[in-house]
Amino acid sequence: MSRKYKFLNKEGLYFVSFATVNWIDVFTRSVYCEVVADSLNYCSKNLGMNIFCWCIMPSHVHLIFAAQNNNPELLLGRFKEFTSKQIVKEILGNTQESRREWLLWMFKRAAAKSSNVTGHQFWQHHNKPIQLWSAAVIQQKADYIHNNPVEAGFVTDCWHWKYSSAIDYADGKGLIEISFL
Repeated sequence: MSRKYKFLNKEGLYFVSFATVNWIDVFTRSVYCEVVADSLNYCSKNLGMNIFCWCIMPSHVHLIFAAQNNNPELLLGRFKEFTSKQIVKEILGNTQESRREWLLWMFKRAAAKSSNVTGHQFWQHHNKPIQLWSAAVIQQKADYIHNNPVEAGFVTDCWHWKYSSAIDYADGKGLIEISFL
């Protein structure tokens, strides 16, 4: 499925969404969200990922980003590979994780069904990149990202969701350094 979705314009601004295998709600614990947030900060500071909007939901992540080095597919792949390994490592070491055995079993099961994954598969393979070509489309995707926690019923105001750039756009300071749209 990943072969169907491509980053055609390497210099473009993209909206991407990617989910855990079987849409498992992993990001209900802050320790796993912190891995994603720290990794996004690292990609921004060290790998040339310009992050404009982001949101971590219980089973998936949304981003609007561009790659300074014109390598969005490689950059996102490295991010997903690293976070996959780190989150599985956190789950393995988390004695408080009540779902540990089940989560690891699900990730192993997903890897067994994949021809290019060994051990554990954490993320689904596809990213469904959508190139953002106009101000109206950019605004629509930014609103979608920021309102996702509101629509899910987690918060009443989007800037109250800790794992999102909505607070940055409401004149606050979020967890990740962003570039404004």
